[in-house]
This record gives sequence, structure tokens and C-alpha cells, in this order.
Amino acid sequence: MSSMTAQHPVIALEQAALARWCRGDPSGFLELSAADVSYFDPFQPRRLDGIAELAALYATLRGQISAPHYEMIDPRVTLCGNAAVLSFRFNSWGDDPAAAMRWNCTEVYRYDDDGWRIVQTHWSLTGAGC
Repeated sequence: MSSMTAQHPVIALEQAALARWCRGDPSGFLELSAADVSYFDPFQPRRLDGIAELAALYATLRGQISAPHYEMIDPRVTLCGNAAVLSFRFNSWGDDPAAAMRWNCTEVYRYDDDGWRIVQTHWSLTGAGC
């Protein structure tokens, strides 16, 4: 297993998907997700399993999110065979930076014939002042 903070390809993929997400378009993450993806976030009562469940959730969010300002903080990639574990903090806000949403995120990517695909996502809210 090795860690790297340099610009690994999954960081650029994640940044592009986040840019779309912050404009209300979750398709960037759907396009990156593997068929067997699993997904956790604090607003869901259970883990979502598979691309169909994730697509159903994202359909309810399409056009509902607007975050004209955002930042990916301290991305780190840990490699393990054909997997890359990306972890970072994420802040997003509108006109008032004091109203930022603050998150922790871990994405597990798998490299296969289709390239890097997300197989596991975990979003959690950070503590106040983070």
C-alpha cells in the first residue's frame, strides 16, 4: 500500500464530478460509479447498493443543489493494488461563507477495463468549526 498527495488521476476525476454536482448535475458521479457501487451519506437511512439505487437518489437531487463556491481540501490518495482510496474535506457555500456545508469524504476507486470507477462512497458532516 502506498500513499500519495500528488495529483493522482482520481483527484481530477473527483474534482470534475464535484464541479458538476455544485451546479445541480449529479451525472458526473453516476458516470464515474461502477455498477456495484455502495454509497453512504448522513441523510440516507441506510447504505445504497448498486448504480440503480444511487441513480434513483440522484434523480431526486438533480437541479436541487447550487454551490457557486466550493473547495476540495487536502485530498489524499492511498493505493492498494488496483484500488485507490481518495479522502478529502469538502466545503461548499453560496454568498455567505459562514453558511458553508462542511464534509468529510472517502471514495474508493477501482481500476479496470473502463478506467477508474467509484465502488464505495462515504460522506459525513464535519464538526463545527472544521
